[in-house]
Amino acid sequence: MESAPYTGTLLAESLRTGAVFDGLPLTVIRIFRFAAGDTSAGQPELWTFIEFEVPAAEAQELAQALAQVLDDVGGWYCSFSSPDETFVVFANRVFRYQGRDPAERRRVEAYARSVGVPEAQIDWPD
Repeated sequence: MESAPYTGTLLAESLRTGAVFDGLPLTVIRIFRFAAGDTSAGQPELWTFIEFEVPAAEAQELAQALAQVLDDVGGWYCSFSSPDETFVVFANRVFRYQGRDPAERRRVEAYARSVGVPEAQIDWPD
C-alpha cells in the first residue's frame, strides 16, 4: 500500500538569491500572493505562497533539497506533512517528527526562534 503524499507550502521569497530548486516531483496545488511578511524581521511584506504535494517516497529528498536553497537570513522555513509525519526545513537543517509529538515540536519551535522566525510565524501544522 502506498503512503499518503505530503502537503505543504513553500514561500518563493524564502529561497536564497541565486539558488536553483529543480528536479523534484512536486505537484503545485495553488499559487497566491498575500501580505503576510514581518518587515521588522527583514522579510518583505508580500509573499508568494506555493502550495504543493510530494509523494511520500520523495519527502526526505525534498527536505534535503530545500535545506540547500532556503535563505538563512529572515527566519525562513518550509514545512510539509502527511497524516503521520511532519518535516520542518530551515537553511542547512531538517527536522522530522512523527505524529503530534509535543516535545519534538517544542524543540523545533526553539530552533525556529533561535534563527529569527517571528513568534507569529511559528505556526506550521502537524
